[in-house]
Amino acid sequence: MKLYLDEDISPKVSEILRKNGIDAVSAHEKGMLGASDEEQLTFAAAKERAMVTRNRDDFITLTVQAFEALRPHKGLIIVPHTISESDFGKLAALLTTYAKNHPRGLESYTIEFLSNKSNKVEL
Repeated sequence: MKLYLDEDISPKVSEILRKNGIDAVSAHEKGMLGASDEEQLTFAAAKERAMVTRNRDDFITLTVQAFEALRPHKGLIIVPHTISESDFGKLAALLTTYAKNHPRGLESYTIEFLSNKSNKVEL
């Protein structure tokens, strides 16, 4: 699974993910700060990456619009606000587990809510 982290998630998380063997990049690293949500989602899809964000409402709306217009989309993972923005390690651990449990990525237009519970990785 390839991940693209929205600008509302620290680039430290993508660094930790890569150390854990997960293919992840952030908007910060790709020079996408300040891009619109639609531009972020389009960028993620063009790079065949699932979008990871805390911005639930806007990205759900954009996902529905992408579906209706048949625009490319590689899935959406929403991070709950119950996971602290400053707890980079916890978020990275949860995303690592999630990615390892979904090695082929998400189906197009899929919306997933990241669980705040640490689950065992099944290989």
